[in-house]
Amino acid sequence: MPFRDVVGHVRLIDLLSRSVAGGTLPPSLLFAGPAGIGKRLTALAVAQALNCTNTTKGLGLRAEGSIDACGVCAACSRIVRGVHPDVLFVSPGDSGAIKIDQVRDIVDRSQYRPFEGRRRVVIIDEADALVSQAQNALLKTLEEPTPSSVFILVTSRPDMLLPTVLSRCPQLRFRPLSLEELVKALIARGRTETDARAVAATAAGSLGQALQATAVELVESRALAQKMLETAAAHPDPARRVASAQQLVTKPPSGITERDQLATHLRAMAVLLRDVEVLATGADERVIANADVRPALERLATTYQGERGTRAFAAVDRALFALERNAGVKLVADWLVLQL
Repeated sequence: MPFRDVVGHVRLIDLLSRSVAGGTLPPSLLFAGPAGIGKRLTALAVAQALNCTNTTKGLGLRAEGSIDACGVCAACSRIVRGVHPDVLFVSPGDSGAIKIDQVRDIVDRSQYRPFEGRRRVVIIDEADALVSQAQNALLKTLEEPTPSSVFILVTSRPDMLLPTVLSRCPQLRFRPLSLEELVKALIARGRTETDARAVAATAAGSLGQALQATAVELVESRALAQKMLETAAAHPDPARRVASAQQLVTKPPSGITERDQLATHLRAMAVLLRDVEVLATGADERVIANADVRPALERLATTYQGERGTRAFAAVDRALFALERNAGVKLVADWLVLQL
């Protein structure tokens, strides 16, 4: 995964590439941002650029003075496969946590010179899963790393890390991909433009999420989200709203959890509310993600514009946050419909 193959994040990619080329890459970094938008792939690209045996200067549209990995040499191939001796990966175990023994092992291994590469790279994926003791065990290494090692912590929840860890790692904030970036990436992977736009509209800027979803599933989620908004607009009675919330927590298809299914419904709702606000404020209509259901957006705009629309959007955001923190699925659904 060379830098040139990472979708989006051009400014961050340019910064990292120039830092690798100039030898100014910080020894400890935190890649933060929503899940599925390319943080881990960018960490892999850094590891490749640091250890590729056939690096190239200049990245086409990238900034001058940058460097990139070839992506095909033996070192690059082994890094992608996770078998390079100088690129170490740490991720949550079966318990869902990264424990102190895992951290002690990689801290010990990072003290030695690289076996064959130029730099040893330690990538801690889902770093928010580090238990407190494991985070404390990292502190000295993050503060005084060996010159030959680089630590990259990847997380979608940086607030779960201790302040002492955060203070030792310069943070690069990865933003959700734009609708057009997602559409282009999906088309490049074989989707039709119609399907790509349907999927991208409710993928919340996450290519990982978009690749896992089908256009049919996301169109169904959008239809349900639209129905929920229309029901809330037509029925102020709390009991009627709570009853309608049952549709948000029906049995999901095989392989999908109730939590993930509800999150998909809520993201579809958030995009609809955003589009309604675009229409209501007379903003550039080219940014509307659900242009194919414009009549429905116009109907919703009679209710969800201005303050009510803002409150509804904020409620959806809070509901998604609660799901990430393992709040009960039914509780979240019931609470949300009462806020709409």
